[in-house]
Amino acid sequence: MQMLGVCRICPRDCDVDRLSNEVAACYSGLLPIVSAYTAHFGEEPALVGTRGAGNVFLGLCNLRCVYCQNHQISQTFKEQRNNEVSFERLAEMFLELQEQGCHNINWVSPTHFAPQLANSLLIAARRGLLLPIVYNTNAYDSVEVLKLLDGIVDVYLPDLKYSDDQAGREYSKVTEYVRHSRAAIKEMYRQMGDALEYDDNGLLSRGLIVRLLVLPNEMAGIQESLRWIRDELSPKVAISLMAQYFPTNKVGLERYPLISRKIRWGEWLTAIEQMESLGMAEGWMQDFDSAAEYYRPDFGDAKVPFKDIEDFVSP
Repeated sequence: MQMLGVCRICPRDCDVDRLSNEVAACYSGLLPIVSAYTAHFGEEPALVGTRGAGNVFLGLCNLRCVYCQNHQISQTFKEQRNNEVSFERLAEMFLELQEQGCHNINWVSPTHFAPQLANSLLIAARRGLLLPIVYNTNAYDSVEVLKLLDGIVDVYLPDLKYSDDQAGREYSKVTEYVRHSRAAIKEMYRQMGDALEYDDNGLLSRGLIVRLLVLPNEMAGIQESLRWIRDELSPKVAISLMAQYFPTNKVGLERYPLISRKIRWGEWLTAIEQMESLGMAEGWMQDFDSAAEYYRPDFGDAKVPFKDIEDFVSP
């Protein structure tokens, strides 16, 4: 928690005193913001099982992705401050998800609240929380913070959004996304290695899954990201290839023409072929025909923000 006094818990390095509730570039202060918490069936099968992942959707974000599908909670700055909760209340949410039968506690967009989440996790563990913790992140994370989470997080689930910094600046409004995200994922790999560990019910209990969202016109640079994972980490790292891109939020034809449409079948096939050619065979991929529709949330109903969705399929 002391790191919040001169906030450097993500690569933005704001240096503000969040312990005194000064607001950082992510528009968050001291107290965690929870926009929704619910059993969710839209994650990878090994996280969802039969009763769902216990998703805790943290409000706001340290990125400003122009196509963010969660923009209702990530970029509505004034409104989300109304969703601040105490550390004790956040711990209660974890326990409620466990009581509902969820298979894990899935922190969605946790980066800017990592110390607060760890604090609430300690409270919940003392009250009987036993579920694995999933760190579901955009990967614009501080390596120093990730090192402190070693032994606390059970599953890392980072996006690797881009292989080019210009795309990071244009579409997510941050500098040096490639360097920071790769350094963060390297640290996650150091902690987890390339092996996925499962419990007796076939549910993931420990490991690293790197998500790659295919963007129109190859703006994500999937092949280069895959090659980096293979060469710098391991060809056995699990990949989650995602087809759910939809031109929402601030994406419009005039301002962002290269990402102003859904991905095409040929672009999806190209990403699959790139995985195969590089020998990346571990993980999952979404169903192309349904992903862009099924994975779009509506946080106007915070209790049920997602529709029922189809499962991922094996590559």
